[in-house]
Amino acid sequence: MNIKKVIVLGSGALRIGQAGEFDYSGSQAIKALKEEGITVILVNPNIATIQTSEYIADRIYFLPVTPYFVTQVIEKERPDGILLAFGGQTALNCGLDLDRQGVLEKYKVQVLGTPVQAIRDTEDRDLFVKKLSEIRLKVPKSLAAWNLEEATQAAETIGYPVIIRAAYTLGGEGSGVAQNKEELVELARRAFTATPQILVEEYLKGWKEIEYEVVRDRFNNCITVCNMENMDPMGIHTGESIVVAPSQTLTNREYHSLREIAIQTIRHLGIIGECNIQFALDYKSEDYRIIEVNARLSRSSALASKATGYPLAFIAAKLALGYGLPELKNSITKSTTACFEPALDYVVVKIPRWDLNKFKGVSEKIGTEMKSVGEVMAIGRKFEEALQKGIRMLDIGAIGLVGNDFPFKDLRDELERPTDKRIFAIVEALKQGYTVEEISKLTCIDAWFLHKIRHVLSLEEKIKKYFTLDNLPREVLLEAKQAGFSDSQIARLLNTQELEVRRRRKALNVVPSVKQIDTLAAEYPSKTNYLYLTYNADGDDVSFEDRNKVIVLGSGTYRIGSSVEFDWCCVNTVFTLNKLKYNTIMINYNPETVSTDYDICDKLYFEELSFETVLDIYERENPIGLIVSMGGQMPNNLALRCFKQGLNILGTSPLSIDRAEDRYKFSKLLDELGVDQPKWQELTSLDDAKRFANSVDYPVLVRPSYVLSGAAMSVAYDDEDLESYLSKASKVSREHPVVISKFIVNAKEIEIDAVASKGEILTWAITEHVENAGVHSGDATMIFPPQKIYLETVRRIKNIAQKIAMALKITGPFNIQFLAKENDIKVIECNLRASRSFPFVSKVSRVNFINLATQAMMGKRVKVVGAHGRAPLPALDFDYVGVKAPQFSFSRLKGADPILSVEMASTGEVACLGTDLYDAFLKSLLATGFKLPERNILFSISGEENLYRLRDSIKKLHGMGFNIFATEPTSQFLHGNKIPNTLLHKIQTPGQPNVLDYLMQRRLDLVISIPAGYPHKEDHAEYLLRRKAVDFGIPLLTNLQLTRLLIEAISRKTLKDLEIKAWDEYV
Repeated sequence: MNIKKVIVLGSGALRIGQAGEFDYSGSQAIKALKEEGITVILVNPNIATIQTSEYIADRIYFLPVTPYFVTQVIEKERPDGILLAFGGQTALNCGLDLDRQGVLEKYKVQVLGTPVQAIRDTEDRDLFVKKLSEIRLKVPKSLAAWNLEEATQAAETIGYPVIIRAAYTLGGEGSGVAQNKEELVELARRAFTATPQILVEEYLKGWKEIEYEVVRDRFNNCITVCNMENMDPMGIHTGESIVVAPSQTLTNREYHSLREIAIQTIRHLGIIGECNIQFALDYKSEDYRIIEVNARLSRSSALASKATGYPLAFIAAKLALGYGLPELKNSITKSTTACFEPALDYVVVKIPRWDLNKFKGVSEKIGTEMKSVGEVMAIGRKFEEALQKGIRMLDIGAIGLVGNDFPFKDLRDELERPTDKRIFAIVEALKQGYTVEEISKLTCIDAWFLHKIRHVLSLEEKIKKYFTLDNLPREVLLEAKQAGFSDSQIARLLNTQELEVRRRRKALNVVPSVKQIDTLAAEYPSKTNYLYLTYNADGDDVSFEDRNKVIVLGSGTYRIGSSVEFDWCCVNTVFTLNKLKYNTIMINYNPETVSTDYDICDKLYFEELSFETVLDIYERENPIGLIVSMGGQMPNNLALRCFKQGLNILGTSPLSIDRAEDRYKFSKLLDELGVDQPKWQELTSLDDAKRFANSVDYPVLVRPSYVLSGAAMSVAYDDEDLESYLSKASKVSREHPVVISKFIVNAKEIEIDAVASKGEILTWAITEHVENAGVHSGDATMIFPPQKIYLETVRRIKNIAQKIAMALKITGPFNIQFLAKENDIKVIECNLRASRSFPFVSKVSRVNFINLATQAMMGKRVKVVGAHGRAPLPALDFDYVGVKAPQFSFSRLKGADPILSVEMASTGEVACLGTDLYDAFLKSLLATGFKLPERNILFSISGEENLYRLRDSIKKLHGMGFNIFATEPTSQFLHGNKIPNTLLHKIQTPGQPNVLDYLMQRRLDLVISIPAGYPHKEDHAEYLLRRKAVDFGIPLLTNLQLTRLLIEAISRKTLKDLEIKAWDEYV
């Protein structure tokens, strides 16, 4: 192949169903291309990713991954080839559209890897079934449908229950099980908002779900890299299921039979590179069905790659260039070719992480459509060991399978119709006397897994019988540790302290061994730097003699509030340490991350970010110190405990971290410094809290300590609210104080991200929020440099930041949030760690804040350098603007109210650059999947003040030729102000025309629903309007400031006015 320039499509913002795994796969693909001397052009608006760093691709476009924008880039850059398989469903669908529109043919751009027709054969459900029928392979009985009538006819033909699957979607979007016609119609209506085609398919209830990762080259060499077994049966999406690798319950015949079918399928489809195939297996008869094939890197690919040590993405990119498997070396093992199938002598367990408790009204039931926001990967020599590790890694307050307190109102229903707490329901059922057979029948989970869980319960009872730690024999302690019990778990069972258990087991020489992820199962000497701890071994696989070591704590599982931005911070920390000639050690357990790649650090511990595990690794490695400030809140929360145990925390002192994280101590510090803040009081009793709230006049803000993404943070508008929210906050922040402060209405929120050394600020960036205070900073649209802040305000913010930095003796990264109203500046929060906006301000300013922070933390003299080694631009003197926009996944969260509050709800972010605010803003909004309105806009505005604030903007829309629709009383107000509009009656209100009809018929381009000051007490009709807009795929805005900015932007710019410029063309 004569390929000199390749365009790589990224996946855009992280969302449910499409997360950080595509940063990993895209980064590896770009490295593989550059190794061949190929110029790489990347289109990806996700500014928080590693792949959008200046040292990865040759040229980066922070633009929406849509056919329109990618066509403009292709016309400008004229690449020879394009990679579609490394950016999830977003990239794949965009590539298919480009091919269909003739763009690729027009500009002579070759699709590298799997041919477009093969991609269509896997994505189009009808073509997929027909293709596999050619070689007589079994697929579920199914019929494709292009409209509602065809869908109902298909269901009648197949017979209920049926499952709906949407074509060209990811994460089971638009799918579901229908027991009858009514359920089918509701599901199909929703599915058709996401895709033009659905498949109506027989429902294989109770069958096992098995996956194989398959690699094939253009010479027809084909191998399976990893097979995985879903613990949960068919009917629960693999992204929602606990997954085990390798499979544990298949017979030898079942394993090899499915492997042969997988290879036969992939060869027949003609896939080149890597793919994932999913089977349904009836364990009673060994009958099977092929469910689907993903002709791209997927979530499962990332898991398989990290589980086996096989560099799937890197190899797939090489195969796309025409290499054969025998020609390529496995860059991890360094001993085998890429044709060598991994063999595992350990077990890997993946568990999803949900954040459903953040969403009011959401259904907690899990099924065919993904709701999880992240996942963890645990490694052990026994299933029980890996499972208990994985549960702790979720960071949901569970200390393992046992020792928790999860109440269930209806246990039988929980087993039959699972929620995100299913695994704990199984434990409770066993405790209440359900037999393994009964649970297996209710859950359709293989009895093998249930027996393993029961074994953990029997060990719990065994430990309890000894009453005290001193009575616990060594053999029982060892047995417990081998089954994955943590020190804190054992301490809770014996009513003692975690450190006491640690001292006891070390005295008895019950300590973990450090093992390599030996992908060769001892057939060849292992050279991997992937490590894990286990008590099911008698020695270490590695030595600890290397010197000059630094441990970096990763961010753990992705969740709302902690995502790829912290992985960017961790990876850049490691890169800087490597340049400074330190040996680097990463502790992390998230298979979706770049930080857990084989070529990032010297040693990678795929392990828990717990006090016990960090202590074990620290004592074994004896490093210079520990970096806790780059991985978000989770490692930051360990700082004080590790410090008290004698570990050297690099950078800002943990005592200062505690002063900032503890709401009471920080508020007191601000008072001592004379820095203004909202009136506050520490929670001592409910009566005192009510007295304070009434004395400052509601609303008030309830703020727990040591939390991320505003967990349990709430605005209380009356005594009833306060009582409810204080109960929630106290549970989240048991060990730390809860503070109540006056909530200032209609205030602007501003942030400063900065790096300091010994209290002196080295560099800083001020960003402004579009939305007023009351919307969490992670959900806010952010502008940098700020466009509407007075220079005096900037000066005061910088001075306050310097005063706080000096008082806390900060060395490293930090972030402070401010409120601004009527020339008053008040501090509301300070985080002595990297914030989620660090990648954004670093890339917009071209000053790598993490690089500087790492140098400062290592005691180096720091020189601030900008783009191309030049002096950095002054903090406000840019010829361009960056806008960061949040990505929401409300369409996946049935029943959730899609409204913003002080608790974070977004799952990801994008950012685009422009020569002015409106250019950057519109591109960022489009990059989240937002569609600009063409004709019809509905307004439903609560509160008289809001109506007056939006009046001129709505008048402007009418002047531009838009048709204005409105509910009451908005319609009446607009008529009174001489703005023509059409009245639509609210949902559940008699009368025509009705909002619901317009939504279902998709006759509206945009719904603007602005709540009053008390959004949680809005009438049900407003909630229904917002929810139905999301369910039927109609763009929705719920914030007044954002609405005004959008209207102003579309009055000034059309799509064709938006610039197509690469990052380097701005700076």
